[in-house]
Amino acid sequence: MTHVDDYDLKILTLLQSNGRLTNQELSDLVGLSASQCSRRRINLEQANLILGYHARLSPDAIGLGMVGLIEVRLINHTAEYVESFHRMVEQEQAIVDAYKTTGDADYLLKVAVADLNSLSALISQLVAGHQSVSHVKTSVVLGRMKENGLMMLPEQKTR
Repeated sequence: MTHVDDYDLKILTLLQSNGRLTNQELSDLVGLSASQCSRRRINLEQANLILGYHARLSPDAIGLGMVGLIEVRLINHTAEYVESFHRMVEQEQAIVDAYKTTGDADYLLKVAVADLNSLSALISQLVAGHQSVSHVKTSVVLGRMKENGLMMLPEQKTR
């Protein structure tokens, strides 16, 4: 495990908010030279503390404006059923995030779809298409306040 000091934490926090920061910009914000920031960023990447860089897209930009949260309970936890469910999650494009959880549900899925009909079709596919699923409970997201650790701008909150 890589030792993470206060400078590394500051770099990680800044990059989480804006992954496009240059080493010079990081340098100005952190108080280290650009070359030191560059070395630290590379070390953080190699230690798998930075897993990648991506653009946060508006759901409207890609036609997936409806977000749903689906709790899934499996019939049982045999290797066959669990592996079948995991394969389905991996292959289904509409599933944005998937979490194995404690409590009443075995999994919580965050899905992004175009509309209510698409969400209904996905739920039907989960229930009818997979022998491993015994129960689903779905919530439609009415508004987003915070995603990926970042507060949404006022005009983004209702989307």
